[in-house]
Amino acid sequence: MRLSFLAAALAIGLAVPAQAGEVFGGVYAHAVDTPFTFDTGEGGADVQIGVRSEPIEALRVIGKPSAHVFGSLNSEEGGTDFVAAGLSWKVDAGPVYIRPGVGLALHNAPDLRVDPATRIRTDLGSRVLFEPEIAIGTNLSERVSIEASWVHISNARLFSREQNPGIDMMGVRLNWKI
Repeated sequence: MRLSFLAAALAIGLAVPAQAGEVFGGVYAHAVDTPFTFDTGEGGADVQIGVRSEPIEALRVIGKPSAHVFGSLNSEEGGTDFVAAGLSWKVDAGPVYIRPGVGLALHNAPDLRVDPATRIRTDLGSRVLFEPEIAIGTNLSERVSIEASWVHISNARLFSREQNPGIDMMGVRLNWKI
């Protein structure tokens, strides 16, 4: 099942090459401790790969975002893998840019997981999660850029009022314009 999540993201990404603006890939620390999450008992590293469209002119009323789809594969047995799709905006700020984004993610974490020591539920509460993210990047060349980014997945307590541990990933990704 783990590879099927990554394969699904790649298949979706390869199905839209006419609209693809860039491909990207990166390495992330998984389950980073932030104020937005609590310990799920997970760890390891994630490899994320995906595709992002050119800015969508038809969505100029909301700033011409780019559509993205990516897969994230965790290195630890039992760690959460996911595929995500959404929109992101590239905002130039001199020699750097900021790229906020939002989307939805589908994950393979357990439906029910309880910390044996605390008896607190650490499952993610629903199969579909929100996927906000933000990156800061710079262009290395006309076709290549690099970003430091934060990706968060959680249910925002909208799908389950019982708990919402969420998972944060922080890392670096390389973007290549097609």
